[in-house]
Amino acid sequence: MQDHDEGLRRAARELLGASEVIDLHIDTMIPARLYGYDPTVAHGPGIWRGRLFGHLDLPRIQEGGLTGAMWSITTQPFRSASSRWRRFLENVKRLERLAQGSSGALAIARDAQEYRAARSAGAHVILPAVQGGNSLEGAPDGVASIPHDFITRVTLVHLTDSCYGTTSSPLRWGRDRGLAQRGQELVEQLNAHRVFVDLAHISRPAFWKAVEAHDASLPLIVTHTGVCGVRDHWRNLDDDQLRAVAESGGVIGVMFHQGFLARRGGPRDADMVLEHMEHIIATVGEAHVAIGTDYDGFITPPADLRDGLGYLTLVERMLDRGWDPAVIRGALGENALASLALLRPGAQESP
Repeated sequence: MQDHDEGLRRAARELLGASEVIDLHIDTMIPARLYGYDPTVAHGPGIWRGRLFGHLDLPRIQEGGLTGAMWSITTQPFRSASSRWRRFLENVKRLERLAQGSSGALAIARDAQEYRAARSAGAHVILPAVQGGNSLEGAPDGVASIPHDFITRVTLVHLTDSCYGTTSSPLRWGRDRGLAQRGQELVEQLNAHRVFVDLAHISRPAFWKAVEAHDASLPLIVTHTGVCGVRDHWRNLDDDQLRAVAESGGVIGVMFHQGFLARRGGPRDADMVLEHMEHIIATVGEAHVAIGTDYDGFITPPADLRDGLGYLTLVERMLDRGWDPAVIRGALGENALASLALLRPGAQESP
């Protein structure tokens, strides 16, 4: 048994090291903004013990094999529209300073070509993202106001309703209004600037209105979610929603929060994540599954996935469950990179 475990870990480490590993949603900027957490230095488990915050830092990113991630700027919805926009611009500069001060260990990329160039230089790649489109409500020219096409993805709504539409969360205000006219216009602006429209957190009526408003030639994305086919929950996607994302050429990232994933009588370790990933593969195919942990986003992962070394554990479990290495590489990052190349190939590549 020990020989099996050692061989499995060795095989997992080799496969991880040979793969692009792209996390579609990390919230490491939240603890940095809340209490001065420095993402560039090593941290132990801290007072949170792997719950809520403290999942990632640069040393664990490097040791854990995470080659790129969508680093989210999460919107504080209770500020005024003008204040949200000012804070967004401040956080753009914060991310830029983080990369500039990392001595080349971190690099910002805005398209697939820039991603590959940064990886060739040995950097972990920051793909800047926004969680909560209402950060743009006070922008003078909407999406066009974002400096130098900095953002690769916008999650239309977060945990509260906004002028753009209704959240899937029980924190919604009153009846489900679906996607507002301003939300449809935001989708159109994001399409025009080739920014991913992220349909995590959105109510089902608003989801389908967003699909209608979206340019069908561009990939949609859901960055961090579970699936109702495993656990029926307000936070998760049903099979029709999975198909809509897949038909667009997009991917679905499975998150690590056990509160949204765990089913009654099911596993309580990394296998709970894999159950959701396997349902996506069975429903829409292996090309559309991805990872979107939500690390540092006020979540509690299974005990064996509570820090940035969890990507290795996930690969071990994939191999142990009989996943083909090619399918594993796709789920780890190649599928996400393929969708990025469809949306934003880069100046020297054809879309």
